Amino acid sequence: MDRNAPVGVFDSGVGGLTVAREIMRQMPDEKIIYFGDTARLPYGSKSQDTVLRYSRQIIRFLLTKEVKAIVIACNTASAYALETVERELDIPIIGVIRAGARTAVNSTRNGKIGVIGTEGTISSGIYTDVMQQMRPDIDVTVKSCPLFVPLVEEGLLHDSVTDEIASRYLSVLKGRFIDTLVLGCTHYPLLRSTLGRIMGDDVTLVNPAYETALELKALLSGKNLTCDNGKTGNEEKYQFYVSDLAEKFTAFATSILPNEVKETRKIHVEEY
Repeated sequence: MDRNAPVGVFDSGVGGLTVAREIMRQMPDEKIIYFGDTARLPYGSKSQDTVLRYSRQIIRFLLTKEVKAIVIACNTASAYALETVERELDIPIIGVIRAGARTAVNSTRNGKIGVIGTEGTISSGIYTDVMQQMRPDIDVTVKSCPLFVPLVEEGLLHDSVTDEIASRYLSVLKGRFIDTLVLGCTHYPLLRSTLGRIMGDDVTLVNPAYETALELKALLSGKNLTCDNGKTGNEEKYQFYVSDLAEKFTAFATSILPNEVKETRKIHVEEY
């Protein structure tokens, strides 16, 4: 395995850029190949079979780029596909759920944790299962927030409409006296200021994107796969691919990533 090969990161759209952003911050020497399935989002309302099929296609594409590890930067795909594709691959692959769940369990003071996510992630029950395996007495309250993804995709990060919808979604969690809230979709950290304001200072927000980057860093180090002093060769350090709307993706990515995204390539991922 080439330690200077890129890391593959994929998501249903732009949300996974929050994971890519944290990887860039935590591991500035690493190369990244990012794929956003912008033609087929959202994943949260799709069946497990469909999400698994999409994930396999994207993974096959990433393998053509000779990635050394893969991060499923999508909670729904992590819930529906990770366990299956992990058995099918001979390179490391991680999702965004376990790291966030572990941090939430370690952070809570009163044992009451809230999880917000897409319909797919919430209906899978995976956050509750993982957290209760870690600590059986944890009280988990979950809430699907399906409108958050389109709001983020439309760039309505600071808007009265977003505030109103967030207040309605989070009211049930406030009534359960949680002290820790898991942002169980990689789009949601982009709404962090709004969510934090509504929940109040006493509630700890857990961003699985940050925790996943730390998990990846430990994984690569443990397998001696950390990039060798930033040797990137002749390739671009960060490459971005989507299944549709490349220009829109580029503009959004540039607005949230540390570096300007100069080009996003559109591919036909169904061919893989």
